[in-house]
Amino acid sequence: MSRKSFYITTPIYYPSDRLHIGHAYCTTIADAIARYKRLAGYDVFFLTGSDEHGQKIERKAKEHGVTPIEYVDKIVASFKHLWEKLNISNDDFIRTTETRHKEVVQSIFQKIYDQGDIYKATYEGQYCTPCETFWLERQLVDGKCPDCGRPVELVQEESYFFRLSKYQDRLLQYIEENPDFIQPASRRNEMINFIKSGLEDLCVSRTTFDWGIPVPFDTKHVVYVWFDALVNYITAAGYLHDREKFNKYWPADVHLVGKEIVRFHTIIWPIILMALGIELPKMVYGHGWLVVEGDKMSKSKGNVIDPLALIDEFGADAIRYFLLKEITLGMDGNFSREALINRINADLANDLGNLLHRTLSMIGRFNGGAIEGPGATEPIDLELVALAQNTAAAYEKYMEHMEINAALKEVWGLIGRANKYIDETAPWALAKDAAKKSRLNTVLYNLAEVLRIVSILISPFMPATAPKIWSQLGIEENLGDMRLDDAQRWGRLKAGTRVNKPEPIFPRIEVKADEEPETAATRRPPVAAAPMPAPAEQANEITIDEFAKMDLRVAKVLACEKVPKADKLLKLTVDLGTEQRTIVSGIALHYKPEDLVGKNVVLVANLKPAKIRGIESRGMVLAASNGDKLVLVDAPDMPPGSKVK
Repeated sequence: MSRKSFYITTPIYYPSDRLHIGHAYCTTIADAIARYKRLAGYDVFFLTGSDEHGQKIERKAKEHGVTPIEYVDKIVASFKHLWEKLNISNDDFIRTTETRHKEVVQSIFQKIYDQGDIYKATYEGQYCTPCETFWLERQLVDGKCPDCGRPVELVQEESYFFRLSKYQDRLLQYIEENPDFIQPASRRNEMINFIKSGLEDLCVSRTTFDWGIPVPFDTKHVVYVWFDALVNYITAAGYLHDREKFNKYWPADVHLVGKEIVRFHTIIWPIILMALGIELPKMVYGHGWLVVEGDKMSKSKGNVIDPLALIDEFGADAIRYFLLKEITLGMDGNFSREALINRINADLANDLGNLLHRTLSMIGRFNGGAIEGPGATEPIDLELVALAQNTAAAYEKYMEHMEINAALKEVWGLIGRANKYIDETAPWALAKDAAKKSRLNTVLYNLAEVLRIVSILISPFMPATAPKIWSQLGIEENLGDMRLDDAQRWGRLKAGTRVNKPEPIFPRIEVKADEEPETAATRRPPVAAAPMPAPAEQANEITIDEFAKMDLRVAKVLACEKVPKADKLLKLTVDLGTEQRTIVSGIALHYKPEDLVGKNVVLVANLKPAKIRGIESRGMVLAASNGDKLVLVDAPDMPPGSKVK
């Protein structure tokens, strides 16, 4: 029986420079989904690549005194090196300079021209070379590119045009009838509004430079770089060259792209496919941006993060875990070195690392290194077994909806419960009483079995760490042969398995005090909520207009952790409906971090951002206070983003 296929793609990245952490984020998401689908038994095809043509590349090559192909060859080699270091498991890497792609692009361009959907005219308008994008005058923002904010150039040249306008109504109907086609919903609404404003025919050839695929019937023209690039998804799937492969994998299940290029993938690309009579991809998912300390990455600000440097310092799996756990897919996410180190120490070194080390050490010390079969059971054991099974089921549900950080949260909930199980069952005490040997065997088996399940579940996210845990457990079967079903069934760990000596998988990272210099702002204590005035006092009156200036919103707490070396501070990551924010609040004496996750709070959303202990806090949670007691204001039945009036 043939396996169900699954085809996922990243954008093909533009080799005008080396990749940054935002590119690594997108590719890591796609890799985690591809690995999960393989774990679930799918026949997966995972594609990434490079988009190598265009005026920008031609200019860059000239600046460096090399040919365009020499320039892109060097940059593309750095792409492949990064993906290797990050353990990206792509099945193909497509380059738009390859012959197989050139043949497909020219064949498609000819076909669409022959049927009358491409015609020659004169183009006069604005062009952004960095984005390789045409713009109408009315679309510019302050005379500049609305995407990147850089200057545009007035272009006038003979060009071929693609009749986008002809397909406007058909595309709009398709999007409205297929709500899953564009995700998340906010991106779909943006595209619907864009299409309703009217689609102009698209200029799809250039004559002012040579670095591109020649138009087959008019070689003084080269194909517009976006028309060329988008076609890569069917080139790699076998269109024109491998019909059996194409029928197997097309339509693509997911095109994963940054939100800034959703428009190209949900307007130009589907219309190309409609013109060709080819089925549209099932989903285009526009993920959010990765910002650094609240700022969008840019060379001018000097805050572009090199993923290779991070991998060399912290390891690929730590970076992968942080990107996947810290950020809710679809929303913007914040990257900071401090948050990365906190996540490594708390989740990887403390939670996962300690569970592995404690379990293996006790099996070695109390049972001579052998995992004995379980014996006497108690209700606490059944509770752990049920949680493990429920975790695997919830994990599958979340991953099928691409809610990666929610799936990881489930796994870490199981890890946390297993650590607590050690404290509650006290194996060291059981080992002192020979009459309780059967009970000791049960406890140690259960802990090892949890680690077996955890190894399988984290393998899509941490492909180097999972085999290390598997090996230390001494399991003979190959982890790569395991399927999701093996994590959903309790008791598959064979009695008599001999564990290996525990080795640290994530050493704790110690940060020296002088590595995080404080400023006056970071030393300033945050105000979590205004204290309740005494009944006899009257607060200063304000007008209704003054009150209306406050934007109060419901926000859901996605993650919460203590701020290092600050007893009163918690760092909250909240979902505001349309974005994700970081809030620092002085409520640590009143709430534990785990008590806040999943809770709806009320947020002052338009408060000026402030840096607190090096963390940019963008808002303030509201609370009621009376003396020593403090209670957060909540709105349990309202969705994130709801306005509080």
